Amino acid sequence: MRVRPSRGSRPRTKTRPDHRDAVAAMIVSKDRGRWGCALAGDPHRRVVAMRARELGRTPVVVGDTVDVVGDLSGRPDTLARIVRVAERRTVLRRTADDTDPYERTVVANAEQLLIVTALADPPPRTGFVERALVAAYVGGVAPVLCLTKSDLADPAEFTAAFADLDVPVLLAGRADPLGPVRERLTGTVTALIGHSGVGKSTLVNRLVPDADRATGIVSGVGKGRHTSTQSVALPLPGGGWVIDTPGVRSFGLAHISPDDVLGAFADLDAAADDCPRGCTHLGPPADPECAFDALGGHAHRRAMAVRTLLAALGTNDAWAREAET
Repeated sequence: MRVRPSRGSRPRTKTRPDHRDAVAAMIVSKDRGRWGCALAGDPHRRVVAMRARELGRTPVVVGDTVDVVGDLSGRPDTLARIVRVAERRTVLRRTADDTDPYERTVVANAEQLLIVTALADPPPRTGFVERALVAAYVGGVAPVLCLTKSDLADPAEFTAAFADLDVPVLLAGRADPLGPVRERLTGTVTALIGHSGVGKSTLVNRLVPDADRATGIVSGVGKGRHTSTQSVALPLPGGGWVIDTPGVRSFGLAHISPDDVLGAFADLDAAADDCPRGCTHLGPPADPECAFDALGGHAHRRAMAVRTLLAALGTNDAWAREAET
């Protein structure tokens, strides 16, 4: 007669492998529990990996630096394992709306955020740009405004709203040379974000000729069709990466406070020390004693521009409704 051992009779060990042979890689794609990894950041050395069991539900997003083990040959039907996720240097986050407590990490470790906006068809919306700027500043990512369809409208009026924030502006219409855009992006990791239909995928195809990103049309009411459904990092011909993200229709900032925004501007953060307790820095009538109003010259103009960003924190619902019309 055979007696099976009980479950508790098998000793378990708490010793875990240290994975000293792990290889660093950059996450370049994600699809249903599988991640594409560029070993040592080399676009020609790619493997597909799963998340190791010991990582549990640790989030892994495009742009993350990870350590991988296992089969690193990259041959078809092989699978490596992600065993570590490095600390993120920068992060771009958003929520579905301003009441959503769930924070979504869009991209990790991007050095720049290229905010792609069409000057017409669909018309530009300052609300979206303001919210993208807030997310970039808080996440430590340098924002750059990129305008498409410049043959349909003059960019001067739209860009004037952001002049005092010292945000670089690039033109990327079909008739515009891409030299300045390439120069800005080469050698860096840049995330692209924009509404559906603004020409983001068309821009990516011009920057990376073999990218083959899907492009769509814009309907008669100026509402775009989603053409990019997954974030993906694409290598630029001159070096560096461009991360194309899905088109967005809402950009919630529930996870961001006014103090987070001011933390990105050292001069204004210092000026805020002279504000009364509980000041929201929105100015009269809400904050009649805000220290920003006592600033002069460029500092005052910059403070007023940042005040516009702070006001945008509470306008997601109105902006989302505008985007649907």
